[in-house]
Amino acid sequence: MDYALLGSFLIVAIVLTLAPGPDILFVMAQSMSNGKRAGIATAFGLCSGITVHTMAAALGISAVLYQSNTAFQIVKYTGAIYLLYMAWQAFKEGNTPLAAGKVEKRSLSSLYRKGILMNILNPKVSLFFLALLPQFVSTKAGSPVLQMVVLGFVFMIQAVVIFALVAMFAGSIGQRLLRYPKVNGYINKGKAGLFALIGIRIALAEK
Repeated sequence: MDYALLGSFLIVAIVLTLAPGPDILFVMAQSMSNGKRAGIATAFGLCSGITVHTMAAALGISAVLYQSNTAFQIVKYTGAIYLLYMAWQAFKEGNTPLAAGKVEKRSLSSLYRKGILMNILNPKVSLFFLALLPQFVSTKAGSPVLQMVVLGFVFMIQAVVIFALVAMFAGSIGQRLLRYPKVNGYINKGKAGLFALIGIRIALAEK
């Protein structure tokens, strides 16, 4: 492995992870409405999905997805519909009191699965990894597939750390806001709007 390339990749990965996007906004929304544990569970789910995109890019599956417009559209709209469904669920919560810091284990596992699905059902992530990972592969450093797997693992680890920090920060803010009962409805509606926005953004995304 070329360590100079690996260092450059890590810097790029951190910058890209910190940039406002669907994943980090999703973590923030869950943290503020359900507490930092919920945000961290969501973060682990999102980052678990990265392993799927990494393997897809390494094995060339993303290339097939990119070349097949039908496959791209199916994955894209499936992801968009799923997020719009989540937006509807959040909207129905309305003024239901939130319970930051009191999320049951079953709920945490559910958020973990939601994170995985959201990440996997975003075809832009697959194409992103297909375009990004090869740029940091050295032909003199061994198997390209193995190098891409290592790069994907590095991306996943730094993303977990950053998302966990974001979850703790957003969770703390959410916990303070919960002291004001009227804020409950605003947070739920805000979360619904955010999910809908992300869903629409994915639906309108081009290759």
